[in-house]
Amino acid sequence: MTIRVLIVDDSSFICKRIREILEEDQEFKVIGVAHDGREAIELAASLQPDVITMDVEMPIMDGITAVKKIMGTRPCPILMFSAMTQVGAQATLDALNAGAIDFLPKQLEDIDANRETARYLLRYRVRMVASQATRMSSPRPLPRVNQEEHQSSTAENPVVKPIRAASAWPKTATSSKIELLVVAASTGGPVAMQYVLSKIPAECSIPILLVQHMPPNFTKSFAERLNLLCNINVREARDGDVLQPGTALLGPGAMQMQVKQVAGERRIVLRAKQSGEIYSPCVDITFDSLAEVFAGHVLAVVLTGMGADGKAGAMKLRQRGAQIWAQDEATSTIYGMPKAIAEAGLADHIYSLEEIANQFKKLH
Repeated sequence: MTIRVLIVDDSSFICKRIREILEEDQEFKVIGVAHDGREAIELAASLQPDVITMDVEMPIMDGITAVKKIMGTRPCPILMFSAMTQVGAQATLDALNAGAIDFLPKQLEDIDANRETARYLLRYRVRMVASQATRMSSPRPLPRVNQEEHQSSTAENPVVKPIRAASAWPKTATSSKIELLVVAASTGGPVAMQYVLSKIPAECSIPILLVQHMPPNFTKSFAERLNLLCNINVREARDGDVLQPGTALLGPGAMQMQVKQVAGERRIVLRAKQSGEIYSPCVDITFDSLAEVFAGHVLAVVLTGMGADGKAGAMKLRQRGAQIWAQDEATSTIYGMPKAIAEAGLADHIYSLEEIANQFKKLH
């Protein structure tokens, strides 16, 4: 089956390059090109593509506004292309909140150092985003966080929240003492994570780790956004950080995040991505380290995402007695990572995003 693509970018060179890369594979057919957001809305309505690749910054109408209008009229799977800057990261997160499914860097070398690998990954990601077209025809709206209801934060005037003393999460029928919550995600994760984490109460006293597949700059911006939206403290993890009650640490892009016992304390250990490692941060690498340090008192929650990252690590955590939750298919943007957990029989519970959020309300 042919995947019909609408390319949206104000650069003719970028449009030509994307077209050439996609049409190297006969599965793809570029049916239109738009150079601003307003033109994109018109062509999306008239051509009805299977997937749209959308630039963030454009004249006349930017990509974020275009995404909002397209998703409000005739929803279509959208893949954003973004500059690898902090400003680009913030804009991309806005586009994801508006309804875009996934994003990629505009420059091939930022996707992967090997050009052929980068071209393959671009086609793969467009294909995966396009696969959500049938879901878009009868969308189930994902709950949103109202940013205006939260206190604003800047580098000069950050949101300051109290650090809580450690205590255990109340026991349920299937839970024992929880000493760490770890939440992992990939595609669709930024919106899903901010929704469930925003429900955790300020009095939560459990350390939290976050593993989201994201490039550098994006994780810093994402952590800042989460800190703005959540009642708990959220920031990008630093090498040597001690796990703190009521503080969520997000693994930095292009790095691997592990937890090790150092001088009697559980500390974050960061290292650069090595050759052959697909994801950075990688969920399996983080989960593996937790299986070594914690005697089973971990709750690992695997949210929406492509692939099966986290499955092998979850198996080790489960062997140590940890609890594993997986997001259900109906509320996942891409049912890959949680599906791998569920099909391997590793999930203690399979919850909708709303059900996970309701469980997180009980954390203290």
